[in-house]
Amino acid sequence: METRLLRTFATVARTGNLTAAAERLHLVQSTVTAQVQALEKELDLRLFDRLPRGVVLTGAGREVLAQAEAVLEAESRLRAAAASAGGAGGRVTGRVVLSAGETLVSARLPGVIAALRRSHPGIEVDLHTMGTATAVAALRTGELDLALLLEDEANFRDIECTPLAREPLVLVCSPDHPVTRSATDSPAGWAELARQDYFLHEQGCSYSDHFIDRLLAAAEGSQPRITRFGSLEAARSCVAAGLGLSLLARVNVADALAAGRLTQVPGPRFPDVTVQLARHQRRWLSPAAAALATELPHHFTG
Repeated sequence: METRLLRTFATVARTGNLTAAAERLHLVQSTVTAQVQALEKELDLRLFDRLPRGVVLTGAGREVLAQAEAVLEAESRLRAAAASAGGAGGRVTGRVVLSAGETLVSARLPGVIAALRRSHPGIEVDLHTMGTATAVAALRTGELDLALLLEDEANFRDIECTPLAREPLVLVCSPDHPVTRSATDSPAGWAELARQDYFLHEQGCSYSDHFIDRLLAAAEGSQPRITRFGSLEAARSCVAAGLGLSLLARVNVADALAAGRLTQVPGPRFPDVTVQLARHQRRWLSPAAAALATELPHHFTG
């Protein structure tokens, strides 16, 4: 049995969608379909029910998935052992699947991947943008090797979280926004902030969610107007156009602050948010994933 069939099957099972699995595997959908069918023929089992909204594992498919993941993990261990014994020239090789929120994907991880490529050219990093809940679920299914979470409190069953760094947060607006003029004599308080318009990161972003809770607590009957985006660039653009305020990681707006396109709102200061490195407690950490984990802290110092 070819392990590539098992890998395709496991990816389809995790995504629940042939198209999404094809994109993740860098294959065309017809190839994914053919490989799933080949595995079903070899096992003489129907592994998926094909539904209009996607594919769903059958009872037999759920049992096969657990064994397929065990085989794929054993294959990873075998390749790592061969590499350490000189089978790959003594180099650390392999594929690491990592997730992070857009806050880190856009500002921190390009440097991490570039540095890892220089030090370990045999390592491939498959990077995905995920919120905390999605990432924790993916760690449990084995879809991810590692995840970076922006969470001060990270207590999840079976998930080991190690504080990696602290990301400073800043409340920003355009330089000519009225809140900057009203705060000339005294900084803006929560009551005034609760009357503003906001463009924040999507639901599930922990620091945005906590900020909204604080705004609502200070609103006293008024309702802050809040728009949430899946794109940090969209939020930054709206704020730079003078349409409202946003709470963002300083690293995501450092250039705009330096260039004068944005300014920090005179008002409350916000505690830094913790960057947590998460992995499943009982899953094997490959040498490639360990190398990535070692590289990460060097890119959270500024």
